[in-house]
Amino acid sequence: MLPHPPLPSHYTRTEDKPVFVNQLFDAAAKHYDGITGWGFLGSGSAYRRWVQQRHGLKPGMHLLDVACGTGLMAVEGARILGTAENITCLDPSAGMMAEAKKKLPAKFVQGYADALPFPDASFDFLTMGYALRHVADLEVTMREYHRVLRPGGRVLILEVTKPASRVGNFFFRLYFGKIYPGLTRLFTRSKAARDMMHYYWETMDASVPPATVVEAMRAAGFAEVKWHRIMGLFSEYVAVK
Repeated sequence: MLPHPPLPSHYTRTEDKPVFVNQLFDAAAKHYDGITGWGFLGSGSAYRRWVQQRHGLKPGMHLLDVACGTGLMAVEGARILGTAENITCLDPSAGMMAEAKKKLPAKFVQGYADALPFPDASFDFLTMGYALRHVADLEVTMREYHRVLRPGGRVLILEVTKPASRVGNFFFRLYFGKIYPGLTRLFTRSKAARDMMHYYWETMDASVPPATVVEAMRAAGFAEVKWHRIMGLFSEYVAVK
């Protein structure tokens, strides 16, 4: 199950997507934190910490942060846990992980969400922040998440979802499709950074609806699967093994 249809303006075959996405993020990694900081009005850090606490991350747990990027989720997880020693960060982009390694002494592994290089039942909590659109297959990814969690372990996935209303969708398209990529190019003077944010918009616009994600989680064996919409824009997918 694809998270969104192929985007032929960037790659012609689905199997070419990982290479394209890795190159995109490697090229723009040094700009990522600044872009997301002003783009979401500086609210991202507090929200990431709050949402992990709210959904059950506690000291003593072993946390896997999939598609860790520059470590924004993991940094907030470390504040909750009181240490980074129990955190494993995974990402296919070497450029993004290089930025994350500057922030916390977690364990870093290069790899993909749909082929996690970890034994069964290795973690108590699994997070993924705004990257579900970039996986190769939703069902395979969810089965991998279920596999590496211990019984009772929790998964928390954050995403940006198109508003349901016509007015909300208009402003969503205007901001993420035009204003955000344009300001990114203006502030960073980086075409790579602008291309990354435009691709963000394209994948958000083309993504499957939340009901499809929920279906994939249930099909993987997760229980207590829930979807929360925050401010009409942000999605929280949570479940328990």
